[in-house]
Amino acid sequence: MSTAAELKSAIEEQVNVRYVFFLHWSYFVPEEITLNYECVCFHMTDVPYGRGGSPLQNLIVRGHRDTMMTALRMTNELDAGPVYMKRHLSLEGGSAEEIYIRAGMLSMEMVVSLVNDEPDPVVQEGEVTHFVRRTPQQSELPVEDMSLESVFDFIRMLDADGYPRAFKTIGGLKLEFSRSALREGKVEASVAISIDGENDNAND
Repeated sequence: MSTAAELKSAIEEQVNVRYVFFLHWSYFVPEEITLNYECVCFHMTDVPYGRGGSPLQNLIVRGHRDTMMTALRMTNELDAGPVYMKRHLSLEGGSAEEIYIRAGMLSMEMVVSLVNDEPDPVVQEGEVTHFVRRTPQQSELPVEDMSLESVFDFIRMLDADGYPRAFKTIGGLKLEFSRSALREGKVEASVAISIDGENDNAND
């Protein structure tokens, strides 16, 4: 859906709407929709910790190995609505794309539970921590003072559509890394090499 009007129209075409679910949704939903419908989104942190953008990447870069998938009611404040339920989600192994697939499957299981049980959402409690959506420039491998495990994590956390791949510029060349694996004391990855600046149209 490219506009709020299109989203609202799509909802209004349905009959007896109980919930409106937003899975892997990265856009702000207008208040005219969240006030008139029970809108539920799924956020990959144990809120109120980690409200905001790039949750998977911000979790991994901070060393988290697991998290909670949270189903919460959407309000006019980002990721601040009351919580319906939380479910454990492992961040171990696999690329960002593979983790997103697992998260999507878990979210669908939670949708079924929500529809069947209709739990009352509970107001978030605890210290609020905000995440900021990562910029394309932050996809460059820092290299300095990085362990092999942190290099592996850095590459895999960006290995999904929607983020520039982990990269390093050497001379006039740009090396982009994907499909990383950590084995036998080294990180193995696929590398795409281009002239620096020629392929910088990826979305952040």
